[in-house]
Amino acid sequence: MKIAVLGGGSWGTTVASLVAPRHDTVLWARDPEVARAVQEDHENSAYLPGFGLDPALSATSDLEAAVCGADLIVLGVPTSGFRRVLQDASPFMRPWIPVVSLSKGLERGSNLRMTEIIKEVVPGHPVAALTGPNIASEILSGKAAAAVIATEDLEVASAIQAVFTRGVFRVYVNDDVIGCELGGALKNVIAIAAGIGEGLGVGDNTRAAVMSRGLAELIRLGEAMGAKPATFAGLAGMGDLIATCVSPHSRNRAVGEQLGTGRKLADILDEMHMVAEGVNTATVALELAERHGLDLPICRMIDRVVKGEMEPVDSYWGLTPAGHEAEPG
Repeated sequence: MKIAVLGGGSWGTTVASLVAPRHDTVLWARDPEVARAVQEDHENSAYLPGFGLDPALSATSDLEAAVCGADLIVLGVPTSGFRRVLQDASPFMRPWIPVVSLSKGLERGSNLRMTEIIKEVVPGHPVAALTGPNIASEILSGKAAAAVIATEDLEVASAIQAVFTRGVFRVYVNDDVIGCELGGALKNVIAIAAGIGEGLGVGDNTRAAVMSRGLAELIRLGEAMGAKPATFAGLAGMGDLIATCVSPHSRNRAVGEQLGTGRKLADILDEMHMVAEGVNTATVALELAERHGLDLPICRMIDRVVKGEMEPVDSYWGLTPAGHEAEPG
């Protein structure tokens, strides 16, 4: 099987290196220097410094060369560029081959999930999302991890599951695509909130409360959009939420932590080499919540913080429910 992984960031590179020993795998990177380093030096020092990649993995900055003849397309690009890369790749894609999203976010403007964009841009292709608590550097280090392949067609899911499962990296299947993608997107917003708490020094109890209440927001919006509540108790929900809120490798948590120490968002993002999806996802989450008549207090406060309408310390008071509000189920 020939696999094309589009996106030379940390997670796209990790997934490509993971499947390369058993499949003819090529990584497409927009930056020719990243592609050269992967191809010749078997490393991606721009996004994964200090980690060696499987020598069987090849790389290119030529999108046509990467996609042409592929039996499986995997997209690991930021949500802001997801549609454009897919559009650019579509003329070179063989009909009916599966397309898998690694991206955890929602598209600004359309409010679409990534699998919805795939269906819109390349109709007729089986679509899936790979999600879960997956810190790239830990997986490259050989530490055990688990993920979920979400697609409505469980036969397709089983085939893709076999591609990605390797050693102590286990992949489960789930037909709740809405729940899995929403969990992966919205947990980034909650991670910013948890990071702000870390920066403010609020304590573990408060951060645990924010994470728990954040999970409740995920469930409320997910149910309204047709997701299964049980999905949010699994890897794509609570599992991913925990990892993103507590890991020092989490970009969204890091953004929140620096906001909590008083730094400006623009300065934080200018220094980052990778994208913190939660910054834009907060706005989209609120638009979806308004569409369904829901209130998401944590997402609302984080949206105000990233827009500069509220100071992080003031927002954290807003994250604490007033009075004797009943805890949502």
